[in-house]
Amino acid sequence: MKAERDRVDGVRVDGDGDGAAVGEDPRIAESDSLPLQPEAGRSGVARFDDAIFWAFMAGLAWVPFWFGSNVLLAWGINALVFPGLALFFEVPVLIGKRPHPVAVGRVAVPALMFAIVAIWIVAQNVVWLPPAVQNPIWQKAADALAAPLAGSISVSRDLSAQALVRLVTAASVFWLALQFGRSGERANRIVVGIAAIGVVYAAYGLIAYAATPGYVLWFKSELNAGYVASTFYNRNNFGTYAGIVVILIFGLLLRLYRVRLHHIGPGRLRVAAFIETTGRSGAIHICGLFIVLTALLLTASRGAIVSTAFAGFVMMAMAFGRSRTQAIDQRDILFFLIFVIATIFAAFGDAILGRIGEQGFSDESRMAVYRLTVDSIWQRPLLGYGYGTFADVFPMFRDRTTGVSGEWVMAHNSYLEVLQGLGLVFGACLIVCVGALVARCLKGARMRKVNATLPAVAASVGCLVAVNAFVDFSLQIQAVTLTFMALLGVGVAQADSSQVAVHD
Repeated sequence: MKAERDRVDGVRVDGDGDGAAVGEDPRIAESDSLPLQPEAGRSGVARFDDAIFWAFMAGLAWVPFWFGSNVLLAWGINALVFPGLALFFEVPVLIGKRPHPVAVGRVAVPALMFAIVAIWIVAQNVVWLPPAVQNPIWQKAADALAAPLAGSISVSRDLSAQALVRLVTAASVFWLALQFGRSGERANRIVVGIAAIGVVYAAYGLIAYAATPGYVLWFKSELNAGYVASTFYNRNNFGTYAGIVVILIFGLLLRLYRVRLHHIGPGRLRVAAFIETTGRSGAIHICGLFIVLTALLLTASRGAIVSTAFAGFVMMAMAFGRSRTQAIDQRDILFFLIFVIATIFAAFGDAILGRIGEQGFSDESRMAVYRLTVDSIWQRPLLGYGYGTFADVFPMFRDRTTGVSGEWVMAHNSYLEVLQGLGLVFGACLIVCVGALVARCLKGARMRKVNATLPAVAASVGCLVAVNAFVDFSLQIQAVTLTFMALLGVGVAQADSSQVAVHD
């Protein structure tokens, strides 16, 4: 038993940790997986790079704090921090001190589509386009005021400018995570760091739920009374964030057990190693999963819980979809994890089950909003109304089917909002841009023989937010979007084999 345990503990964790016995895996490339140099031997450029990396991680920790970054002040801070870090990261590249770890050509198609969309958003805001393409509302406003008024495609240039800033911020996070994530050690630090950050926010949410129900930080929210919302304005948005962290920890647990049990055959030795791993390294993961999953269930967010469950099935499908030997190795691990999750759900699932029993899965008001939004899209299918302008566009089309009270500032469907704002062509470009990156992670999770966990996590999280975006607006909350972009960047960076040179 001692020799067998030494052999298990001697597993080297390379890249994302899907290890091989020490010295037995020549497929791990130096640029992809070797540890960073010791501090004493690092150059000034490397130290500068380290400073940017840790500032990046601090930024990801800050993002959920100020109401999920769903306020103007947080938007401004994030727009300074992440694009600023991206610019600083490019300084050594521009002066020729180093290449990009991942060349832009590796994501050429999504990058081109993003650039086209960004240029189109700028074009929607300019005031010198012909009146024929400007939104008619500007001429009507000029007639009402009896004064000339500069028009544009966007019905609200301020809202479109703010939305473009948020989009560029998200792209900056993806770019930084893509570059940092090619290093196996840093990729691991990013995902483990995000998991730890998520556990802290979930723990705070549970404490606030138990001690001061309805409070989020320093203000009381009647909307969230009786539910867990952590530091977010809306418990549904926190539910999506918590779901991302649940899938992340779930993937890390699968990786841990796969590494520890890979070289051990069936029988008592395997059971002993399983129990030992669960009581030692696995205990931290399971405690974190317990905290975050409990917080997720106590949000009672139907969309977040259903989309998280779907992402979990995607993760399990990818785990079983690999070779038969690996599937057999992971079967008992998956059964154990499903048992843990089912136990937590049985203990704390009354909130969501009760809400589903009372309200079901459908919402008549949201369906009416979807219908009206689709009608507005067909009014201007090519030009759109300006990116991020739903709050100003929807009142033009609102009728009695949505009721007479309340204000709809979100469509609760991110796809419809994108298509309404950008038009069908450019809106589809933005959606396909993200979808292509998720598909890249799916391919990496299926094809890689080692280091497949991080692409699998990124792909599963992509499925989570893709499903959730049909019924909610969590992707329009920066805490969710920026965390997703960080995981997506790492997943794309690790989707390529370590044998492939991807630097420029």
